[in-house]
Amino acid sequence: MTPPPAPTPPDPAVPGPAPRDPAAPDPTARSLDQRLDAIARQPFRAKFHLRGRDLATAELKGPATIRWHAYDLIAKRLAPARPYKDGKQTPYRGHPVFVAQHATATCCRGCLRRWHGIPEGRALSRAEHVYVVDVICRWIEREVAGGAGPDSARHG
Repeated sequence: MTPPPAPTPPDPAVPGPAPRDPAAPDPTARSLDQRLDAIARQPFRAKFHLRGRDLATAELKGPATIRWHAYDLIAKRLAPARPYKDGKQTPYRGHPVFVAQHATATCCRGCLRRWHGIPEGRALSRAEHVYVVDVICRWIEREVAGGAGPDSARHG
């Protein structure tokens, strides 16, 4: 058996993707943070924070379990083309994901359309479902870390 050929070095005349600096912040997290900061400037959304039992649940369960819960809750309550009781299906408390949904405008299909550009009337694609879960989990992560961002004060 012959060994595979050695990789050819990149041609400096051909532009390629710039190497990513491992110390640089993740661009996906940065764009999620920018979107969350914009949504948080809305008075209704700004008043939502994890407190009490919801905060304790997020801290005790940890990010992996909360992500699983978010994925499951979104699958049942938001992903269908016509969710049951759309616009009223998300409680205001009782689970950190519910609080996060209101804070991030992922609580109903109307808010998803208005704030995230995800159309109503059809089931969420897998990529949209994952995006919604990412938004929710990023907000929860910021809340557990102590606030919504570098220039916001924790209310509690």
